[in-house]
Amino acid sequence: MKRFLIVVDMQKDFVDGALGSPEAAAIVPVAVKKIRFFDGDIFVTFDTHGENYMDTAEGKKLPVPHCLKGTPGWELDAEIAAALGAREYTPVEKRTFGSVDLPRLVAEAAGDEEFELEVIGLCTDICVVSNALILKASFPEAPISVDAACCAGVTPEKHEAALETMRSCQIDVR
Repeated sequence: MKRFLIVVDMQKDFVDGALGSPEAAAIVPVAVKKIRFFDGDIFVTFDTHGENYMDTAEGKKLPVPHCLKGTPGWELDAEIAAALGAREYTPVEKRTFGSVDLPRLVAEAAGDEEFELEVIGLCTDICVVSNALILKASFPEAPISVDAACCAGVTPEKHEAALETMRSCQIDVR
């Protein structure tokens, strides 16, 4: 069975930049270990916005410019980048919370083989849950899990609420 790790938005702006938090920074060492020792293929999502971010629907509801392509905040956290530097991975730019391209890319990588997915990253209650639910809807029979120790939410309470939502949708939370 093929295994895929989905690393969601482990970018500087979410770790210690514009939308960073102590909780996000705290998961970096655990996520680095997961990436280094994962036995399978890796996909890495990049929250990607342009200079017009404040004019977008998201920018109007979250008026904090972040992950502007070409800026340091868009880049991966340095420790995450170093861990990924020793691996091959598929980058996936996304304009919003969940990637509608990710299921197609996973299906192409899996071919005719059965597979399982593990999701880690930031933020649990926005982009992690969005991508996990898109993947579950696309692959209802595939085992999908989220490693809670490798995720952080906007707040600890929202992190827990998102984990519970994923459990309700038959995503295994470890």
